[in-house]
Amino acid sequence: MKLYFSLLLAAVMFVMPVKAQDIEAAAEQLAEAAIELAAESLEVAAVAIDEAAEEIAIEAEPEVAAVGGGSQGRDNSAIDNEFSVGKAIKKFVNQAGFKGFADDWRYAVMILVSFVLLYLAIVKKFEPLLLMPIAFGMLLTNLPGAGMYHPELFAGGHVHWADFALGSGVGLLDYLYLGVKLGIYPCLIFVGVGAMTDFGPLIANPKSLLLGAAAQIGIFATFLGALALGFNYWEAGSIGIIGGADGPTAIYLTSKLAPHLLGPIAVAAYSYMALVPVIQPPIMKALTTEKERKIEMKQLRSVSQREKIIFPIVITVIIALLLPSAAPLIGCLMLGNLMKECGVTERLSKTVQNELMNIVTIFLGISVGATATADAFLNWQTLGILTLGIVAFSFGSASGVLLAKLMNLFSKEKINPLIGSAGVSAVPMAARVSQSVGQQYNHGNFLLMHAMGPNVAGVIGSAVAAGILLAFLPL
Repeated sequence: MKLYFSLLLAAVMFVMPVKAQDIEAAAEQLAEAAIELAAESLEVAAVAIDEAAEEIAIEAEPEVAAVGGGSQGRDNSAIDNEFSVGKAIKKFVNQAGFKGFADDWRYAVMILVSFVLLYLAIVKKFEPLLLMPIAFGMLLTNLPGAGMYHPELFAGGHVHWADFALGSGVGLLDYLYLGVKLGIYPCLIFVGVGAMTDFGPLIANPKSLLLGAAAQIGIFATFLGALALGFNYWEAGSIGIIGGADGPTAIYLTSKLAPHLLGPIAVAAYSYMALVPVIQPPIMKALTTEKERKIEMKQLRSVSQREKIIFPIVITVIIALLLPSAAPLIGCLMLGNLMKECGVTERLSKTVQNELMNIVTIFLGISVGATATADAFLNWQTLGILTLGIVAFSFGSASGVLLAKLMNLFSKEKINPLIGSAGVSAVPMAARVSQSVGQQYNHGNFLLMHAMGPNVAGVIGSAVAAGILLAFLPL
């Protein structure tokens, strides 16, 4: 109260008519009183803040103790007592991934396999766009302690959504794999394939559709062979689809029927697709005579834009009505092709062919490679899958050649049987192999466009074959 009276007295003296010396004295007294008041106010405020802080700390202390963790509520003395260099080093060693190699040597083997696949993709250029991401996904999933993929989240062929909702222990590759398990990536790949495919040769020569269908015999022949070797129906169907030489279709079907075999089947499918120039020529030459390999075929007629627009729409309707299980793959394939041919969605077509295709390819490859864990890959089943895969692919190539030879018995216009091997859906590599082998025996023979007919028919055929297996095998 003394301060307030001093301030009041100083103010009265200041406004009264006094001498200059009195005014200066009053001003000094007023300033001193104001400073003293401010200091007293700050001191009171500080005391109040301290008291409030103490109350909050007392209330929060039991809660921290109940939680039992975190740095809050712990002082440095407790940490100093617990810490020692030896314990820290031991903890670091136990957490390091190198310890995993001592626990399970198969990690090291799988990492070496991923290095081999990376070499084939980068140096030998065997299907690098997909084999390289697959190999790197295999590398990531087999790094001990990284915790990027957990097969138990998809055990039993189902997505355990409750574990994803909790979020604890879920790795990056687990989330990426959802696109495979839910059938998203293969269908988007088919949109891109459709946008890059010209169905003109197939429309100009509808007979080539039969050659594409014949090549799918390898799928069902291998299905029977896998059953004979002890695989169940679902595993046999997934193995047989390798014969279609269509990676996205193989991944789509296997993710539905036998997801535990996805890694080996995907590696086999894309490896054999890359080896088309090595596998097919000996089969083609063994099943044809030199005279047959020299057969020249007439130039195909030109196909109008109207025909190219109507074709994907009609094919989608017919196949979806006859075989609904094949509708997702066929529908996406034809959607991409319609974007390309209709002439009014050029921007969409370019996006699907480039940006979307590239992004999905990266995600698909990495997530499929992640399924190639030591448990799933290093076993006798994998060896059987690789063996049956090459059998399926060889049967498919041979069936197309043999059907072309059979068609020549009833056709006036002869078909070069070499184009029958292009019925497998390794687009456009199989068609190029037909062209290459044909040129070796007749330099004036141009088979590329003729071979593209059965080649794109093989894409449709493998999707239809996958739909048939899905329809007959209960999920």
